[in-house]
Amino acid sequence: MRPFMITVLAGTLAASLTGPWAATAAAETASHPVDRSELTANALYDAGPLPATKCTEPPVRRDDRRLARAYVNAVVACLERAWKRHLTGAGLPYEPVRVRHMSRIPSDHCDLPVDGADSQAWYCEKSRTLIFQIGKEWAAAPSDLWLFHTAASLYAYHVQHLTGISAALGELNAGSKAESREQSRRYFLQSACLGGAFMKSVWPMKGRSAKDWHRFKTLPVGDDDGRNSWYGTTATVRSWVGRGFATGDPGSCNTWAATSAEVS
Repeated sequence: MRPFMITVLAGTLAASLTGPWAATAAAETASHPVDRSELTANALYDAGPLPATKCTEPPVRRDDRRLARAYVNAVVACLERAWKRHLTGAGLPYEPVRVRHMSRIPSDHCDLPVDGADSQAWYCEKSRTLIFQIGKEWAAAPSDLWLFHTAASLYAYHVQHLTGISAALGELNAGSKAESREQSRRYFLQSACLGGAFMKSVWPMKGRSAKDWHRFKTLPVGDDDGRNSWYGTTATVRSWVGRGFATGDPGSCNTWAATSAEVS
C-alpha cells in the first residue's frame, strides 16, 4: 500500500497545516465548529454531478518515467475539460492550471515543505501549478490508476482554491492542535473525494473494468501509524474516495458539514 498523504498534500497550506507538533490524544474535540458558508454551503455542492467526459489513457510502461509523465499530462487535460465545463456552467470561477514535472523538487520550491520522498506531487497555489516528482515507486506500477487519482485529487486542490474553500480554511480558528488536524483532514479528504468524483465522470474507460477500480481502492492509506492525524485513517480515506466515485457529484464531498467521526 502507498502513503496517500504524500501524494496530494496542498502545497501552499502545508506549512501551516503540518507543523512539527507531537501527536496528542485523539479524544480532543473541536472547540470551533465549522460555520463558514464558503465551506459548509459552497456553491460547488449545488452544481450537480460532473459532466460525463471521455478520457483516453495513453500507454504506460513499468519504470518508464517519460511515459508516466505523458500519462499525467493526458489526465490533467481530461480534468481541465471536465472542470472547466462544470465550473463555468455553474457560474463559478475557472482558471487553467500549469503542470510541471521535476526529477527532484527543491526543498524551498514554492515554499513547500518538500521532504526526501521518492515520489510526490504538490499544488503550488500562488502559481496555479501541479508539480509532479515521479520516482521509482510510482513508475514501478504506473497502470494501477494510482497516477490517475493522484492527478485528479491534486487538481481538486485547484478547485478548492477557485471556489474559495482554501481561503476560507485559512481564516478558520483552531483552538487546539487536535482541532487544526481535524480541519486539515476535512480539507484533504474533500480533495480525495473530488478526485473520486472525477473518476466516476470518465468511467468506464476503455480497457478498464470494475476489477481495476477495486484494486485501486486497496492502495491509499491514511494515518494508521498513530503518530499523526492530518489525513484520516485508512478506512476514512477510502470511504471518502468511494463516496465521490459512487455519485460523481462534488456535493457528496462536503466534508465540512460531516461529523467529526466521519473525518476521523
